[in-house]
Amino acid sequence: MRDFASCYNEHAVSISDSSCSGSGSVVSAKDPSVQRSVACFYRVKLSTQKELLVKVAWSKSLIGQGFSVGVEDYPSHHHPTPTASAGNSLLVRKKKGSRSHLYGDTLVELHWDISSAKYVSGSEPVEGFYVVMIVNSELGLLLGDTRAPHIKKLEETRPAAEFRLISRREQVVGGTLYLTKARFGDEGRDHEILIKCMGDGRDTKDSELFVCIDKKKVVHVRRLRWNFRGNHTIFVDGSPVDMMWDVHDWWFSETSSRAAFMFRARSALESRPWLLEEETVDKEQGGGKSGFSLLIYAFRNP
Repeated sequence: MRDFASCYNEHAVSISDSSCSGSGSVVSAKDPSVQRSVACFYRVKLSTQKELLVKVAWSKSLIGQGFSVGVEDYPSHHHPTPTASAGNSLLVRKKKGSRSHLYGDTLVELHWDISSAKYVSGSEPVEGFYVVMIVNSELGLLLGDTRAPHIKKLEETRPAAEFRLISRREQVVGGTLYLTKARFGDEGRDHEILIKCMGDGRDTKDSELFVCIDKKKVVHVRRLRWNFRGNHTIFVDGSPVDMMWDVHDWWFSETSSRAAFMFRARSALESRPWLLEEETVDKEQGGGKSGFSLLIYAFRNP
């Protein structure tokens, strides 16, 4: 991701109001991608003004679905990298339970139930589950759509900290079509994002990239093999969202088959459309808040 800041061709895209729905070539796909893992980063602010970075990573393996939780102090201006490293992560193996863990001077209680969780096609549940985190006696994180009676009691008797999703990273494998959803602002709504790549051979001249939001084509890159890196700004809910792609390794790397697609919401006052990956975790800029970022790593082969 560090090389994203170079080798762009900003004239490689064209914007169209045409639809991505129907039976057109944009949406037709015989080999859709499969979501392998999802990592969500949350910024938690306690009543003491202490801020934490919480990483919830959902994964899928041969033994089933599961998740891990990592907690660390929120990155400072001088050290903005969101690591939530393995040493700070708690791996959850059971479908239901409660655990307590001490991260430095932060006591975290985790309550979860994914025994009845429902999944569409990926590793992250969409309904029928809950994950509740209590941080130093405050409700720090509440995920899911179900609440057990004792969880409701916790909500009634404990103060609630502020938390917001600031970054989401997904890994997908196989295929040339990927579909996901994202909310780019606190006041916005979920938007459907479709990424479609055409042409996968080294000698393919008709390689193309389509990006659609809510079934509207917003980016169309022709001759993708040669325009393998680029960026463009689109508008979602009236605010700018920068979209970037890097598919260089799909054609030119002997060791890696990874491509990357990134969406980052920003305020109209931000002068820099792109920040390095380690700076995309919602740094404070002049007292304001940077927007949500979505990073997708796509692998041609499992």
